[in-house]
Amino acid sequence: MDLTQDYLEEIDHTARGFAEFFDELPLWSAPFGLMLLDRVPVGAGLTVLDVGAGTGFLTIELAERCGAGARVIAVDPWKDAMDRLRRKVAQRGLENIVLLEQDAAALDLPDASVDLIVSNLGINNFDAPGAVLQECFRIARPGARLVLTTNLVGHMAEFYEAYHSVLTDLGDADSLARFDAQVAHRGTAESVESLLRSAGFTIVESALDSFRMRFADGSALLRHHFIRLGFVPGWKAVAAPGSLEKTFEMLERRLNEMAREHGNLALTIPMACLVARK
Repeated sequence: MDLTQDYLEEIDHTARGFAEFFDELPLWSAPFGLMLLDRVPVGAGLTVLDVGAGTGFLTIELAERCGAGARVIAVDPWKDAMDRLRRKVAQRGLENIVLLEQDAAALDLPDASVDLIVSNLGINNFDAPGAVLQECFRIARPGARLVLTTNLVGHMAEFYEAYHSVLTDLGDADSLARFDAQVAHRGTAESVESLLRSAGFTIVESALDSFRMRFADGSALLRHHFIRLGFVPGWKAVAAPGSLEKTFEMLERRLNEMAREHGNLALTIPMACLVARK
């Protein structure tokens, strides 16, 4: 093997445009990603599929951890994210990454062609998770591993307790019904395992853990950029349209009271990492 020492060339973090590519993934996704990377097989020559790759944290990490002999395929229908990943791949000079801008429920890949499938929180956002997992089973080689992470029922329980108390005080039965439906839509480790088995996979490991997200108070939580992006729309959909502002005024006050009582507002995020085999 011809071993070059190109790694001895230092990276100039002051170079124009470097910062655009520096952040790897939202802090929200990081604990899940680390949980996955602790369990994922790594090895030279692997063909890897990253489902719901987004801007490519796992794609790039596995392409570099497995080495130039590996091939990592990133699939995501989100054009802007894939465009950014394409620029990051070019900036790093990686030649072992293939980008597929398409729906993971209909992959343009041959049967039994992939050694490893990963998805960090992807299953949370699939319109048809069962169809995606069946497609993953189709393209997986015999013995291939699938490693995915997801958040679970009980997510941000402290927030939802406060929200439920506000809706109860308002006496809005319809909003409470929408609240119950939103809380219940998150899966359990058992429900995700069932989806994997239905697709044909055998469960190898189901690991559970949790972390906390802490905020100064409810005002800080509700104004946090990622919370506004990922969660506030769903929370707004629960409230009655005619009392949206009143509902959130009460909710913000209730969360701020909790923060004063405890010194900050801490939200628990349960997470699961499931490893399956074809």
